[in-house]
Amino acid sequence: MGHDWGALPPARCPPSGDAVSNQVEIANKAFLLLTLVANAVIVIAVVTSVFALFVAPVRRLRDSMIAAIGPEARRLAFAVAAICTLGSLYYSEFAHFVPCRLCWYQRICMYPLVVILGVGAWKRAPFTRLTALPFIICGIGVSTWHFLVERFPTIEGTSCGTEIKCSVPWFTEMGFVTLAFMCLSGMALIATLLLVDRAYQRTTSEEIA
Repeated sequence: MGHDWGALPPARCPPSGDAVSNQVEIANKAFLLLTLVANAVIVIAVVTSVFALFVAPVRRLRDSMIAAIGPEARRLAFAVAAICTLGSLYYSEFAHFVPCRLCWYQRICMYPLVVILGVGAWKRAPFTRLTALPFIICGIGVSTWHFLVERFPTIEGTSCGTEIKCSVPWFTEMGFVTLAFMCLSGMALIATLLLVDRAYQRTTSEEIA
């Protein structure tokens, strides 16, 4: 039988204890809100960039957004990476959600970004975007694959081992938001902010010239 796109596998059992369960539930809702905000920002950025190619008022709006966000884009990207990192540590160390193999790969991609973007925001390091790029590309790729594995467990195979299955999420919000989707959203938002940083730097260099 084919897997129903609209349904995820049953989530794993939550941690024991009412107090812990309540705190984890609050954390889930908080990270859900951040994920929705991240996706809204990404959609607005993409739509604005596309229409700016053809519509002059939208082009001016895009330029205004770049001018407003550009100076803080690196700091915002660092904040996103830091929140994602702290969130993953919260779930593994406090909520005791044991990471699967794909979760570890996503951590390997996300954690270095905290250092790279932190240094880049503090010292305005010239190669920040170039250094972060491989981690972002790999992170988006792995988290996308993880999300697909959750949706279509038959494609998981034996790549994740047998103890912690990658196809079974620890929780699901709104029917589709899992930890893998949250990581994907964080990576995509970091990429968006670094593109804004690039556009802002190009604009300021042209003005100086």
